[in-house]
Amino acid sequence: MTDRNLYDRLGGHDGIRAVVDDFYARLRADEELGPFFRNADMEKLRRTQTDFLCEAAGGPEMYDADPVREAHLHVPFTPALLERATELLYDSLAEFDVADEDADAVVQAVAAYEKELLADP
Repeated sequence: MTDRNLYDRLGGHDGIRAVVDDFYARLRADEELGPFFRNADMEKLRRTQTDFLCEAAGGPEMYDADPVREAHLHVPFTPALLERATELLYDSLAEFDVADEDADAVVQAVAAYEKELLADP
């Protein structure tokens, strides 16, 4: 592993944004998860998710959107749906040849919010 931080290894803002764009394309195309994005502001989602992952990876961007729980209260997540989203995130990371250890770090940053994502309204 190099001395560069995760943010740099992921390609900085542009690299992370590319992964996020791919991830949301996979989410929207997914039979189970796609319907949740039918009326969503996809540019806002892409921007806020990019900021979230950039901050989590040690970049200068700051996630300044609604708290994770409030932003997802309208989505009836289940453990199975979160697992499917995680699979799709791993697929997107693999598409960009992200090293396994770095992909795990990205997924762990998101998984840290599992409790909030599964919270009832």
